[in-house]
Amino acid sequence: MKAPLWTSAEAEAATGGRASRDFAASGVSIDSRSLAGGDLFVALKARRDGHAFVADAFAKGAAAALVSDPPPAVAADAPLLTVPDTLEGLRGLGRHGRARSAATVIGITGSVGKTSTKEALAAALAPQGATHASPASYNNHLGVPLTLARLPPEARFAVVEIGMNHPGEISPLARLARLHVAVITTVEPVHIAFFQNEEAIAEEKASIMDGLEPGGAVVLNRDNRHFPRLEAGARARGIGRVLTFGADPHADVRLLAWEPEGWKARVRIGLFGRALEATLASPGRHAALNACCVLAAVTAAGADADAVLPVLASIAPAGGRGRRRTITLPGGEATLLDDSYNASPPSVRAALAVLAAVPAARRIAVLGDMLELGDRAEAEHRALAGPLVEAGVDAVFTCGALMRALHEALPTEIAAVHAPDSAALAPLVAEAIRPGDVVLVKGSLGSRMGLIVAALAGEAGGGMR
Repeated sequence: MKAPLWTSAEAEAATGGRASRDFAASGVSIDSRSLAGGDLFVALKARRDGHAFVADAFAKGAAAALVSDPPPAVAADAPLLTVPDTLEGLRGLGRHGRARSAATVIGITGSVGKTSTKEALAAALAPQGATHASPASYNNHLGVPLTLARLPPEARFAVVEIGMNHPGEISPLARLARLHVAVITTVEPVHIAFFQNEEAIAEEKASIMDGLEPGGAVVLNRDNRHFPRLEAGARARGIGRVLTFGADPHADVRLLAWEPEGWKARVRIGLFGRALEATLASPGRHAALNACCVLAAVTAAGADADAVLPVLASIAPAGGRGRRRTITLPGGEATLLDDSYNASPPSVRAALAVLAAVPAARRIAVLGDMLELGDRAEAEHRALAGPLVEAGVDAVFTCGALMRALHEALPTEIAAVHAPDSAALAPLVAEAIRPGDVVLVKGSLGSRMGLIVAALAGEAGGGMR
């Protein structure tokens, strides 16, 4: 029988709390809606006070609850672990979970590609040993300690995504994770509204190296213009192992050739001087560079890079991050590229490159506002007109105040429709699509582009799969 993830005694030691009675938990949850039976529920005081949902957590089978206040409507003998501050308690679980683990821990940050790289790296490592990774984008001050608190002691590898919106967020999370490998996918003007300039973003991304264990390695994008700054940051921190990837001739893992083949791609990659070939599950050039990043990280982690090559063909984009879905329509089918989770100028350009590479009767782009761009917002939105033309897009549907700038910049040969928000745009898109179309849906999370995806799913009594 598998040992529990947390016993009451271990949780007490990790948090400094006091358990009302013994318990054994198989998991950790901070959301009663997604809680699984056997989880330890952490009642955080965030947007809503989690103590109000402790009773619901127990009704769903929680093994215990981590609390700082007496929760309402809970039995007197309920298993409670009481601490002064539940957020600090979660950090304690994360710190202890990491300390007891012998896993090789890989941390991933970057302006774009964090989650896709994390998912691909976890899938690549899984055949070589038990691999733990966070679901979705659990990359902030809650997600990182939660990922570590869920880390099984028997895992051989752990992949931890680390993000930021403001200065000073990455270093403490990296230190908590105590990394063996730090990966920086790229540095771009994303979240620049909260930074003085791109150089400041690069410095923030470089701070993931603060969490490297002695002898650790860093993986850097040699194509990125901030590479010299990041490499200097590694040297200044005394990091001796710097592995690079990209199309640059000096990259350790180099993209030599890339050729889309329908919805897949064939690539030739130079792995420390050896030429290798692989098939990828996505036709985008950014996916080929992500594959180079994954191979560099696998090598840095001491795993077998050659064994990863066959796995690359089965690593498809995650939901909301470029996943391909089929929409059934009267008279045929259309294809949706669901990239609705988030957006930034470089990620939109990458998505448009995918749209350009695939076979389609018509190419349609449905775009929502890209947020957190500060004073550059209008110019960045307007600048997407060129990539849309280059991608051969036939029609562009936009929504939001910022996307109005793009709508006005589009040439007359591209059919263009604009609406104030995604709810107003959704029926217009659903009415316009025809069999054979390929439809890209993309926008920042705050643009709520998921409403467009839902509208396409229900179009004309059809469905999506």
